[in-house]
Amino acid sequence: MGQWGQPYGGAPLPQEPSSPVRPYTVTGGRTAPRMRLALEALVSSATSTHLDLSGRPPEYRAISSLCRQVRSVAEVSAMLRIPLGVVRVVIADMVAEGLVHVHQPQLDAGKPDLNLLERVLSGLRRL
Repeated sequence: MGQWGQPYGGAPLPQEPSSPVRPYTVTGGRTAPRMRLALEALVSSATSTHLDLSGRPPEYRAISSLCRQVRSVAEVSAMLRIPLGVVRVVIADMVAEGLVHVHQPQLDAGKPDLNLLERVLSGLRRL
């Protein structure tokens, strides 16, 4: 097992860090992603199953595997149990390398996306 928890999709995940050192090293000390990344932005893997990511950090492998099905940035963070700030930085780095695609929500001049609000309301009702 890695440093964040249990394996996901064959890629070992790191366990909950006891200090902020691991997230710091994963992101190269950066706290902000290279691009704006909304929590609800959808992420899909751009890599095929035969691409060798063994030389990449375990977070890259786990995100690539998880995002073979489209997931939101928030889902990736929650499902992999990696802090949201770290996930945002790593996903932005993966976009720059062509390993994942990000589909950002289109908001009209600050107006809320009604479709998103309806989905949130529906999810709250199911709780």
